[in-house]
Amino acid sequence: MSRRVVVLDYGSGNLRSAERALERAGADVTVTADLTAAAEAEGLVVPGVGAFAACMAGIEELGAGPVIAERVAAGRPVLGICVGMQVLFEHGDEHGVVTKGLGLLPGGVTKLPAPRLPHMGWNTVHAPAGSVLFAGLPADARFYFVHSYGVTEPAALAAAGATVTTAHHGTDFVAGVERGALSAAQFHPEKSADTGAVLLRNWLGTLE
Repeated sequence: MSRRVVVLDYGSGNLRSAERALERAGADVTVTADLTAAAEAEGLVVPGVGAFAACMAGIEELGAGPVIAERVAAGRPVLGICVGMQVLFEHGDEHGVVTKGLGLLPGGVTKLPAPRLPHMGWNTVHAPAGSVLFAGLPADARFYFVHSYGVTEPAALAAAGATVTTAHHGTDFVAGVERGALSAAQFHPEKSADTGAVLLRNWLGTLE
């Protein structure tokens, strides 16, 4: 049975590519800014590309923050992708400007200390035992990244009770996180071919 998934349209993100990838994974997908639909769907996807501050501005203008938070508090699945993952944290620091995030995960987003930015292309991730998102994937599974900023304190996030998957570019950073109903990926599963499809199917399997 297809799971009803809303991809939240707040003015940012690869909406159509996310929609197509989720449909291929077996979901019944709606791309919409309708907050009632976002609240009632079996699964909510929060996409995001570009700047942290711009994505937060779009979420705030739509009034979507409370809907996302209420879903998580109620144990209803949410998946953040790329900057849609980053805004789930407490703040983002870009070009010396700190922007408040949704605060659903502890920590902040900062510029990666790497000689080459953006971090763009395929990279191996390291998922811990017990991960639901990465279940069935090999230890050397690779995903497609496009970003210059990230969460660079994975140990602190894990200490807060999250299941944390990491990757390395200049430093170890959070590539994926799972805590309760909240899941997120710094990479783009919709651009990650077969490995991305497995991850999306795994997430759909958590929907009820």
